[in-house]
Amino acid sequence: MITLYLVFPGAALAQTTFEDALQKKTDSLLAPVKAENTRDELLPNNVLQNLISPSGWGGFGTYIFGGIGGDYPQPYRTRADLIAFGGFCTGNPQKAVNVALSMNITNVHEVTDLSGNIQISRQIFTGSSISAGGLQLFANKRQSDSPGSTFYFAFSHALQWLPSATPGSSKLTYTIGIGNGRFYTKSALDIKNGRGRHGTAIFGSISYELIKNVNFNTEWSGINLGCSLGIKPFNSPLAVGIGVTDLTRYASDKINSTFLICYPLSVAR
Repeated sequence: MITLYLVFPGAALAQTTFEDALQKKTDSLLAPVKAENTRDELLPNNVLQNLISPSGWGGFGTYIFGGIGGDYPQPYRTRADLIAFGGFCTGNPQKAVNVALSMNITNVHEVTDLSGNIQISRQIFTGSSISAGGLQLFANKRQSDSPGSTFYFAFSHALQWLPSATPGSSKLTYTIGIGNGRFYTKSALDIKNGRGRHGTAIFGSISYELIKNVNFNTEWSGINLGCSLGIKPFNSPLAVGIGVTDLTRYASDKINSTFLICYPLSVAR
């Protein structure tokens, strides 16, 4: 990849621009297990609720997880590509905090272009949680076009007056947050194609349960708009997300489709 970058920097940028776009779709899977409720309140259901932006909700307990995602087509290109990720979380966010650590593998075929993520979450007042984190940490500058490490803060709330078909859960949740890096700085190809240098830095999402085990999500990433379905098939811990992103010309040159599959590999509460 280093040789490719030195000889054909434009071709290398196609891969790293994809990295920046696709990693936006893995943030909510840092801790994809439903929060456990030890208080009298409605919490979000255990179906994917964010695909391109972080959530204020984190995990509950100790487990490891892994998954894979795909994006087609890449921004400003016609190819598809994949990203793999894995990590673990631990802690009780109602009594203290939950900490999630994960690693991204953007060049799946060669198991290179690695970076890390961290999320610390804490449930606060009724039906609400906050998180702070860092994304794309320690990325190799020769392989990645990320604008340095990205840091963010997010607040999420589950509406208490709208119970869902899932016992103890709310039908509608929302998130609002702020971040730097890839929530604010656009890609080199966006800048080259006249999309401007900066996004809003503010991101947000709304997730609504259509039927049991299926959510419809709408999100603003700070750079672009996306819609997705979160699905929990077979009543299992499996988290599945399918959607379309880059719905505006604020960034990127076309709408693209994306998917994510994530599974907790081991759980110990």
